[in-house]
Amino acid sequence: MAGGEIVQAACHCKSVRFEATLVDGMNTARRCDCSFCRMRGAVVVSASDVRIVSGEDKLGEYQFNTRTAKHYFCLGCGIYTHHQRRSNPGQLGVNVACIVGASPFDFRELQVNDGINHPSDRPAGAKVGIAGILRYEPSQG
Repeated sequence: MAGGEIVQAACHCKSVRFEATLVDGMNTARRCDCSFCRMRGAVVVSASDVRIVSGEDKLGEYQFNTRTAKHYFCLGCGIYTHHQRRSNPGQLGVNVACIVGASPFDFRELQVNDGINHPSDRPAGAKVGIAGILRYEPSQG
């Protein structure tokens, strides 16, 4: 998928349907180890825009800590769909599992960002930390 490509996406129950404009296709796929992302467990890709096609009234929002990031989820099935990033509020993260034709298991390796030591909490100019690499190896069979 090329940068700027618009993909179709939906929650599990299909109540919330949306289109996302990806920044660099699936090349930005990552996980995060902050307290919220550890529990959520989603693989996300960066998007410059998310347009809700249907079900905006079924979309819930969750904020915590600095209340900068906005995390959206379906009120029906509970699936996380996307979020406005804390480190770059002009950019969005989209749950790969919601994108039609994509799966978190499409990635053999994923960068895990160091969200415990969030970039917004570091001194200006400090490098974004990488907590590690998550690997998926399908069983032979």
